[in-house]
Amino acid sequence: MRTSAIFTALSSSKLASLISQARHRVCYAAPGIQNEAAIAIANLTERSGMVDITVFLDIDEHTLRMGYGSLTALEALRNAGIHPMHSAGFRSAVLIVDTEGWVFTPTALYLEAEPHSDATPNAVRLTETQVNEMLIRLCPKAREEAIYNATTPIEARRIADTALEIGEEPLDEYSFEMVKQAIELAPPVKFDVARQVRVFEPYLQYVELTLSGAAIQRHRVSIPKTIQLLGSSKDIEGRLRTTFDLIEKSSQFSSKTLDAELNDIRKNFTPSLGKDHGRVVLKNAKPHLIKRLQEFRQKLKAHQEKVEKELQARLDESRKQVVEYYLPLAKANPPDVLLGQSLSGTPSEKNILDWLEKELDSVFPKAENMIHEMSLEERFKDVTYETLNQTDFLESIKKAFPLVNWDKAYSEFKAAGETT
Repeated sequence: MRTSAIFTALSSSKLASLISQARHRVCYAAPGIQNEAAIAIANLTERSGMVDITVFLDIDEHTLRMGYGSLTALEALRNAGIHPMHSAGFRSAVLIVDTEGWVFTPTALYLEAEPHSDATPNAVRLTETQVNEMLIRLCPKAREEAIYNATTPIEARRIADTALEIGEEPLDEYSFEMVKQAIELAPPVKFDVARQVRVFEPYLQYVELTLSGAAIQRHRVSIPKTIQLLGSSKDIEGRLRTTFDLIEKSSQFSSKTLDAELNDIRKNFTPSLGKDHGRVVLKNAKPHLIKRLQEFRQKLKAHQEKVEKELQARLDESRKQVVEYYLPLAKANPPDVLLGQSLSGTPSEKNILDWLEKELDSVFPKAENMIHEMSLEERFKDVTYETLNQTDFLESIKKAFPLVNWDKAYSEFKAAGETT
């Protein structure tokens, strides 16, 4: 697949095609190498021992995780008897096949797909002089040939004095095994998946808003079983069965106003995508959401301060109601636990009151504990491939944000998932 164009696109498949045509020499230098190009180089060793092969790579865990190459490709080269020279941190790329050469920008598949069209070139074709200059800086055998073929002693000396500019030794076996072990223990994410996630990352975040402890009107205590056995009446039936409402639902301590305001914030800034997706916020709208939540926290603090002043008195009143309700029942029919503790055989009213208070100690909370539990928690999470790839995701997004045009983002999402 030879081409005379100065600017061109070199994908792994094009690299493999160019390499497969080699007759005398292949020099490949890049951060990493993909499977197709590695197999093409390995096949040269089987086809002919006449091709001089030199490979420079940055054989590093980070390089592989960025998608500059693959562990499979490295092993294909090593299995063919080719041990790449290690060049730490190398991020340019060069391919020389016989007398032709290209400098190209290697593709980190974690970030983007490889170019496949010359309309988006990533490579520049080298001139013959540039190819020769590259070779004497990369390939020892090519340097020896250049010295031998030099037309003057001065030229021969210049070439001999030109230093190799990137790695001169292959990666030692121990270091390679460490890289291999790290990749096998925690394989890189699928690069097309990672790219798809990044399409929507700038737009969306999942968010959970949880108001805790403010709904004091929903607090209930369980009446101890020992007290329940004393009997019941319809006098406070609305609040007292096996449990007791600590505060009347219509009380000034109610969080209904706060609940309604937080629900408005959720509705306006964090629409639901359905029960399988949760709620999301547009990242550009997130600063407005944060501001509303700050304002809400001030109101929550004011509510907490108001409640703090009077809640304990209200709890004491509720507890008094329970005691007053059960006191005559206990007097009329003292429980065995009181009879068993009575010196006179008949427990006094004080004995009964003390017993009721003691039983209620274990279930009635203190106001300070209830107030300290008031909090608003916010949790933001980035999108994941699993949620993005659900069949109804785009429709859910369109429904949640009808004023936003998602078609462009979705087309990029589909393109990012193309296998490279």
